[in-house]
Amino acid sequence: MALAIESMKTTGARRLCELTLASIWLLASGPGAVCQGVVKSKHGDWELRCETPPGAAKEQCALLQSVAAEDKPNINLTVIVLKTADGKSRLLRVIAPLGVLLPSGLGLKIDDTDVGRAGFVRCLPTGCVAEVVMEEKLIDQMKTGQKAVFIIFQTPEEGTGIPLALAGFKEGYDALP
Repeated sequence: MALAIESMKTTGARRLCELTLASIWLLASGPGAVCQGVVKSKHGDWELRCETPPGAAKEQCALLQSVAAEDKPNINLTVIVLKTADGKSRLLRVIAPLGVLLPSGLGLKIDDTDVGRAGFVRCLPTGCVAEVVMEEKLIDQMKTGQKAVFIIFQTPEEGTGIPLALAGFKEGYDALP
């Protein structure tokens, strides 16, 4: 039974990852992009995935991790870090499940320090997307932190914290082309 549940979790996580990667390339590349995403390296719980979208001159890569809420395994998040098209900035993009309360945004704490909230920018069939340009302070917090907790809201009073391991983030971030 435990093996069957683990297999279901793995299959569900793999499917979420596939859908998320399709969303990454759709959001990064525009309409019509198709994702195959190849895992280039692993850093702790983080994966560095790359693909050359149709019509793109070069490969595009993203550092990502997918997690489920500890107390609500049906609530999944995918956290993605990627370079902007001009290569000058890094984006933190989080895909939350459909049904989140959009006006409340997405909260973030790193090692119990409140970092702030990001607004949702759009919803896709795979989930709702919150996105921020990463400033050096946030990058440093993620590189040196132990645990991040992303908070989604289903009602104004009910926030669900979803923990995310930051082990390996520094190495994965530094490996991003």
